Amino acid sequence: MTEPRDVVEQQLAAYNSHDIDAFVATYAEDVTVHRADGSQLRGRRALRDRYAGQFGEGRCRAEIVGRLSEGEWVVDHEVAHGLADEPVRVLVAYRVRDGLIDRVDFLG
Repeated sequence: MTEPRDVVEQQLAAYNSHDIDAFVATYAEDVTVHRADGSQLRGRRALRDRYAGQFGEGRCRAEIVGRLSEGEWVVDHEVAHGLADEPVRVLVAYRVRDGLIDRVDFLG
């Protein structure tokens, strides 16, 4: 069985290399993403649609400055580059079940 930390690390590597197929493959078909603005994304298709543009432009990169994990949860303290004029600091909680990320909560 794949460890949750490993799945989240695979997701990060795909994000940083702008590989949309590898990125989406780390998520469950019915993934739910709770965004900091209160909106939600549901499913792989919505995830692909949301990230395809920025991956295509090659403008996104995330740096992990801290990571905690417990059971099926991994919480990253990330610094996101290329999404705004200045880097964006955010906490992101990932829940991994059956080797795939099935829930994401952006906490700030």
